[in-house]
Amino acid sequence: MERFFISLLLGVFCFGVFSCETQEKGDNLEGIITSVEQKFIPDKRIAIFNVAAEKANNGSFVLKGETDQKKAYGFLLDTLGRMNVSVVDSIRFLPEAQLGEKVWALVTLSVIPMRKEPRYSAEMVSQTIMGTPVKLLDKRGGWYQIQTPDQYIGWVSGSGISEFTQAEMDNWKAADRYIFTKVTGSAMAEAKENAAPISDLVLGCIFEVDGKMNGFLKVHFPDGREGFVRETDCIKFSEWEAETPEAGSIIETAERLLGSPYLWGGTSTKGVDCSGFTKTSYFSQGIMLARDASQQALYGEKLDISNFNFQLGDLLFFGRSKEHITHVGLYMGDGKFIHSSGRVKINSFNPEDDNFEAGRKKQLVAASRVLNSLNKGQIILIKDHPWYN
Repeated sequence: MERFFISLLLGVFCFGVFSCETQEKGDNLEGIITSVEQKFIPDKRIAIFNVAAEKANNGSFVLKGETDQKKAYGFLLDTLGRMNVSVVDSIRFLPEAQLGEKVWALVTLSVIPMRKEPRYSAEMVSQTIMGTPVKLLDKRGGWYQIQTPDQYIGWVSGSGISEFTQAEMDNWKAADRYIFTKVTGSAMAEAKENAAPISDLVLGCIFEVDGKMNGFLKVHFPDGREGFVRETDCIKFSEWEAETPEAGSIIETAERLLGSPYLWGGTSTKGVDCSGFTKTSYFSQGIMLARDASQQALYGEKLDISNFNFQLGDLLFFGRSKEHITHVGLYMGDGKFIHSSGRVKINSFNPEDDNFEAGRKKQLVAASRVLNSLNKGQIILIKDHPWYN
């Protein structure tokens, strides 16, 4: 297959509109880079392949940029070698060498924003929450490029994470961990009501515990801070991830977020966008979905949408077409669905209901069932995710 693809590349660039003799080598090289990117990197939200070619004074070309994709990197160099193209390889392979052995991190604050670029004014593309294990890819000043367990890539301030080696991450996996199950809450400085808070908490925060006192858990955050959290607000992580996911419980979590504000890039109970809402609802039951609506639509059992005959918890996708999905919600039964649009709210496909949403009914382009597709593609049980266990 690789030989065929290389031959195809050669054919495209040697026998296209311009011949190899008349077309600039630099154009050929850029075309090859683009073709390799298209072959190996179908979604740049979850992979890095920023490579370009610059012509050197001696007539050769310098490959610059960065990538975390070994197969794409190797295939590109192999292809250029077969074509006898003279190049100087200056591509940075991620994780960046300056990170040393600390190529992992845990989130230390209740919620931290992930941004498109390493600056506070850049677009927020996602969020990640306390105790989430992330892979470190690059560092610029006080910013880190990270990849979250759902493979999403973005930049976060170093003030919100603590770096770890693989050995330290293994110790964390073996520790006595609990997960916060309320929508919001606090960790207190003392094991008593009305004590001063040391951190706010959101649904899904994970922390280590090394004791109990007066109905509180003594917790350790990844950055070394200690505090106390009400035991009734948490569940032992191993027990939580072992529970069988249920559609009814997913919808219960979704309803607990009713009225929460829509927040572009939001994936926490402080504010959610449409896919962050479905993602948070499923995560409450130990299931990790892909980050964006268009990504979530790729996985699960594809359903017939012609008769609106859905089951509790099915994902409903809206947009101009199956190829251009812009919104997602959760089916609740009885023709109703819950979604984040302006705020988390319930609408209906039934024209007789007060909350009928004619526009959304027309825009429904796909639906999928998640609970019968666990551990298929990007529908992953937390208990089976190697970053957590």
